[in-house]
Amino acid sequence: MDFTQLRNIISRYCVGEEIWVDSRTVYIGHKEPPPGAEAYILQRYPDNRIVSSKYTFWNFIPKNLFEQFRRIANFYFLGIFLVQLIIDTPTSPVTSGLPLFFVITVTAIKQGYEDWLRHKADCSINECPVDVVQQGKVVRTQSHKLRVGDIVVVREDETFPCDLILLSSSRHDGTCYVTTASLDGESSHKTYYAVQDTMAFRTEQEVDSLHATIECEQPQPDLYKFVGRINIYKDKEEPVARPLGAENLLLRGATLKNTQHIYAVAVYTGMETKMALNYQSKSQKRSAVEKSMNAFLIVYLCILISKAVINTVLKYAWQWSPDRDEPWYNHRTENERQRHMVIRAFTDFLAFMVLFNYIIPVSMYVTVEMQKFLGSYFITWDEEMFDEELGEGAQVNTSDLNEELGQVEYVFTDKTGTLTENNMEFIECCVDGNVYIPHAICNGQILSAASSIDMIDSSPGGYRREHEDLFFRALCLCHTVQVKEEETVDGIKRGIHQGRPTSFYISSSPDEVALVEGMKRLGYTYLRLKDNYMEILNKDDDIERFELLHVLNFDSVRRRMSVIVRSSSGEYLLFCKGADSSIFPRVVSGKLEQVKARVEQNAIEGLRTLCVAYRRLSECEYQEACHHLNEAKLALQDREQRLAQAYDIIEKDFVLLGATAVEDRLQEKAADTIESLHKAGMKVWVLTGDKMETAAATCYASKLFRRSTQILELTKKRTEEQSLHDVLFELNRTVLRQRSISGLSVDCLDFGLIIDGATLSAVLKANQERAGSGNYREIFLEICRNCSAVLCCRMAPLQKAQIVKLIKASKEHPITLAIGDGANDVSMILEAHVGIGIMGKEGRQAARNSDYAIPKFKHLKKMLLVHGHYYYIRIAELVQYFFYKNVCFIFPQFLYQFFCGFSQQPLYDTAYLTLYNISFTSLPILLYSLVEQHITMETLKRDPSLYRDIAKNSLLRWPVFLYWTCLGVFDAVIFFFGAYFLFDNTTFTSNGQLMTTNTQMMFGNWTFGTLVFTVLVFTVTLKLALDTHHWTWINHFVIWGSLLFYVIFSLLWGGIIWPFLNYQRMYYVFMQMLSSGPAWLSIILLITVSLLPDVIKKVLCRTMCPTATERAQDHEKLLWGGVAELTPKSSRQSLKDTSTDSSQLHLCAAEMMSLCRSDPFSQKLLVHLAEGGGADLCSFSPYVLRLSGAGFAYYAPGPETSV
Repeated sequence: MDFTQLRNIISRYCVGEEIWVDSRTVYIGHKEPPPGAEAYILQRYPDNRIVSSKYTFWNFIPKNLFEQFRRIANFYFLGIFLVQLIIDTPTSPVTSGLPLFFVITVTAIKQGYEDWLRHKADCSINECPVDVVQQGKVVRTQSHKLRVGDIVVVREDETFPCDLILLSSSRHDGTCYVTTASLDGESSHKTYYAVQDTMAFRTEQEVDSLHATIECEQPQPDLYKFVGRINIYKDKEEPVARPLGAENLLLRGATLKNTQHIYAVAVYTGMETKMALNYQSKSQKRSAVEKSMNAFLIVYLCILISKAVINTVLKYAWQWSPDRDEPWYNHRTENERQRHMVIRAFTDFLAFMVLFNYIIPVSMYVTVEMQKFLGSYFITWDEEMFDEELGEGAQVNTSDLNEELGQVEYVFTDKTGTLTENNMEFIECCVDGNVYIPHAICNGQILSAASSIDMIDSSPGGYRREHEDLFFRALCLCHTVQVKEEETVDGIKRGIHQGRPTSFYISSSPDEVALVEGMKRLGYTYLRLKDNYMEILNKDDDIERFELLHVLNFDSVRRRMSVIVRSSSGEYLLFCKGADSSIFPRVVSGKLEQVKARVEQNAIEGLRTLCVAYRRLSECEYQEACHHLNEAKLALQDREQRLAQAYDIIEKDFVLLGATAVEDRLQEKAADTIESLHKAGMKVWVLTGDKMETAAATCYASKLFRRSTQILELTKKRTEEQSLHDVLFELNRTVLRQRSISGLSVDCLDFGLIIDGATLSAVLKANQERAGSGNYREIFLEICRNCSAVLCCRMAPLQKAQIVKLIKASKEHPITLAIGDGANDVSMILEAHVGIGIMGKEGRQAARNSDYAIPKFKHLKKMLLVHGHYYYIRIAELVQYFFYKNVCFIFPQFLYQFFCGFSQQPLYDTAYLTLYNISFTSLPILLYSLVEQHITMETLKRDPSLYRDIAKNSLLRWPVFLYWTCLGVFDAVIFFFGAYFLFDNTTFTSNGQLMTTNTQMMFGNWTFGTLVFTVLVFTVTLKLALDTHHWTWINHFVIWGSLLFYVIFSLLWGGIIWPFLNYQRMYYVFMQMLSSGPAWLSIILLITVSLLPDVIKKVLCRTMCPTATERAQDHEKLLWGGVAELTPKSSRQSLKDTSTDSSQLHLCAAEMMSLCRSDPFSQKLLVHLAEGGGADLCSFSPYVLRLSGAGFAYYAPGPETSV
């Protein structure tokens, strides 16, 4: 709680207003209320300054350093650096300080640059000009100078500078149109309403004369909720109180449209605006790779401590003999002799820790961060994931989870707008069991035959005619659709048809537009809302006017909306539309069974259904309803609950009229994407709020369920017939029995589960209540594990998140992905390991709150199977390679201590210690982690099963980690002992000449260390080159350039006497070493011996037990080698002239065709090759033979044929 809020609470409590501690009072125009009206409480609110930056000029360095040293690795290296400064260590503090300084500096520059961009963006917003009404005149000021209570003038196409309450508008009805695309992505025009008593104000003088206060809630981040009231003082009368809701609040960031100007008062400013409150960062997600890195780091830290302990113990064991205690070259000082044994041992332990600390790769963290940051651009640059219709491509909101895209095991997807297009098309309506079907309807366009109607029975009776008219009127009146007539909307002329002005409908709900257009096709046209009167044109071309009295807005809990209107005859009517589950229980009359049967049939066909009902209100009933509504609307506390209670009282005793059916088409390639995800080993769950039948039909259409799928139902209907306990155990027995009979693995069983929200709540609730007598959650999870697909229908947003959390917390701890397009999907997107938002028609809240955003569901296939696969392969190699090369680097140093009396003598020069990870070996692995493609994109998309090879973090498991570590130890042993035995040979140092004392000194400690280091740098770099599959010019440049840089640096470092060094121990060492012929041979020999075991292991594994990925790589090599593509006519002559190539082609083609000999084309080609016709393949030139993941396919002119 900040001090401002605390001060407000204390002030209000002191004047006896303790019940209003959660509200604020705004004095419009900063005018005090009249004497005796209420106590004037001066309140302080923040200015309108927006601050999205993290640092200031003064706190950047300390705050950034504090944040960076909160990371364990950075803090560890800082400790090592301080130890080197404090005690006498074998290496210079520069060796630890310089890499740490490099890492800290690079990270600080990156974060500082990003924050500088935020500062620039803040300044551009805070300095925007704003018009404010002061003393009856319009004064221009800057946005950051606005205060709560200022009256602001906003003109068309301008953005609201803060959260405002609408006082008046240039429109006579006191409304204004607003787009909130920057807030929630909805481009449709929303209608907002001015306060009833101020809507007539037209000039600045009139607005400035207003004497009023606003009482409203304290700032809340919910964009769609606002509770308040305005008290208007007129002379000495009692103040007039009017309710304020979300329909009166204009949010910062929204844009005024199709309205010349408005007057509004500021209620929330600066960081208290709803937009700013939604800036709050999401919870930090950590990938499985990052967790593996931390585990490996702990192992290496233990190895480091073990090395230091072993060397410390062996040092004192070796020095136990008096003749070794003080050798002539290492006499101890008097202080050292008097120091306690424990202190000396601890100091030596720290010295060994410093000597071996390079086994912990500090530069790995900055390399991983750079790899994630730079690698994320490959998603945004992917042209295949660009949508022409939206004009947008994929977006990356966080780069920390790139590799997690390659580890997904469960996919949770929304249905409407995600699997389907959310582009509604009116199909039919049913009135009292009679079906009405228009000729054609296209959402967004009014076709020519607007007055035509196609009925099952075109001559209804009197009673039926009355219900028909009421049904069509209900759909024309019960909505929030706006009407545009020959008006420019965002610069485009809309509403012109065949030279005549016609109505153009816009709404935030595609369903409502489809229904209103459907009614227009059936003869009832909604014209406009003018002066609070709704006008419709009936079939007889007569205009009917209804006074709109109240709108009972739709919400996801009630799942219905209602309007109360008064007809021209003075009759009060309540029209309601909503889901069948919310309408049927409130119906007292009507043909319920007939309508219910039609609704169920439409749901089975995958159509979205709504039921329509009405109720006639007497004068007394209407007044009672008004009383309940006004009382609830004026409440400042618990307004939402009171409104819900009022709605529940009013919406009852309905007469059922009928139902509608709207189709939401399946998105392009949605079925293909789901099928690919299944082949990749992922389980797909659909979480939707729709009814079971509609959702099930969509699941069949999208191939989530197949006709052979055995459906298991866990629904409220079934639990009413049997107890929940019996249903769960019965389903579990069914699954286990089928599993034991088939003898197949779980993944091969084709079960599909359907569960609804009510049953899920019962399962979770029963699990809490019956923890001792039965664990329903575990039984439910066991059933789900045996199902290839699960459909969860009638789900509330919170239940979607509960499902995701339930799977995340299961004993396997699988990686989950949630994808959706609406605000109701945000909770599960935030809950899942990876959240993906779709830029859909339900707004951009899902895209804004997600980790990644894509235009369409079909792009998920490439996002996971290609980008996710590549990211994981690359970063897994990066992590393992970093640990490997640091083991190779530091283990020879450990072995060297056995030959130098454990004197902490470093094997390598200070420059080599410092630059090994920074310069000599950093760029090749960084580039590898950015551009490596072990398999082509086409193969990954064609064969989704390759995704299984990297599942469950397979490349960072402990056996793989141990292999890399052992390989590093083996290479280090080869480096050290190979150089040791070769170095011991006199012919090595003599260079064909007699050994002299001079040369013996020259070829001493530093020459030995330089030889080991040279073999080390070349070996680890060539190891990476052997692992590279995708070579480009930049790979060659970086790999060979790094080796060349090392050689040039060593020549310069040892070839010049550097004046700033107090030692010249490396002078001429590198050149003298390379002047010896045996040195060259030993370097080549040691590199070969070091690389040989890894090469042999790969060859044996690829030959004896190849993985699917390795088989795909072999197939690709055949393709690229020209074997799988038959030769065109133009190269016939060259083939005839080369008999060797021809024979090889015969052999390779024959081997390929042996996989599919049963095919007629393959047999024909084999016969042709056997007869010696391989050199002349022109007769097969129309055919192209290609290799796929599962086998072969040949493509002939005409239809494609799979083999």
